[in-house]
Amino acid sequence: MKSARQLVDRLRAYQPPNTDLGQHFLIDDEMLKRMIKIVEINEQDHILEIGPGPGTLTQHLLATGATVTAIEIDDAPVLHLDEAFREEQNSKQLILHHGDALTIPWPKDITKVIANIPYQISSPLIEKLTHHLRGKNSSMTHVVLMVQLEFAQRLSMNHPADVGSLGLTVALDWDVEEHHLVPSHHFSPQPAVQSQVIEMRPHGREFSVDKRLLRQMIHHAFDQRRKKIRSTLKRAPRRISRIKGWHAQRWKEAIQSLQDLDIMDARPEELSMEDWVEFAEKVEKGSM
Repeated sequence: MKSARQLVDRLRAYQPPNTDLGQHFLIDDEMLKRMIKIVEINEQDHILEIGPGPGTLTQHLLATGATVTAIEIDDAPVLHLDEAFREEQNSKQLILHHGDALTIPWPKDITKVIANIPYQISSPLIEKLTHHLRGKNSSMTHVVLMVQLEFAQRLSMNHPADVGSLGLTVALDWDVEEHHLVPSHHFSPQPAVQSQVIEMRPHGREFSVDKRLLRQMIHHAFDQRRKKIRSTLKRAPRRISRIKGWHAQRWKEAIQSLQDLDIMDARPEELSMEDWVEFAEKVEKGSM
């Protein structure tokens, strides 16, 4: 097995890292091993890696015996990966796709996603992961991602200041756990931000209300998070009509019926997930 530094240097023979695409490559093999050890991997797993770049994480994933599908958007890394992992591609242990992971279809049978992702796609990638999880017969059990520290804190909401629409809507489908920090000197080139590894596990929780309604209420309230819910929810969410049976007039009547509740004078970050669920129940009942 080649060192992470060797693989990065081989890629640089094709082109320097493209920081516009978030190419900050992890060059510390111990950090890569720690990512792998977060979840148990076996030969029956089908792992999705997004943005493999030089293949530093890829080779550790392949060493577990699992099948790996890797999606890379940039031309030069694809050429490099094609050469560096030709044997694994010939044996079909590695399936390499040249394209945008946010737009091309993912294999339906992936069991885990493990990746050091380009940080600028963090939010849309979480959306696609959730969409894939909700798909028919999804077999996804774990997601392990290296993300920007601030983004990790917003996902986990371990601190009150980090409570927001991102963490709350992710919590509708996932349990999030923070793992180790990765200082910038473990990358080449060094990013200007700190990084952290996070783990996401689908919890399969059933809610007493439509999760789409919960999601829209949370996003709508946090669009103006400093205002009271009474003010922000007076107007219907823009996409309320996408939920079967809902429209702007029904929303207006529901919110009007709840004007005397104390929760209407709260700000969105003051509400827990349980509060949001209870509130959504009242909104549904108030519209009947």
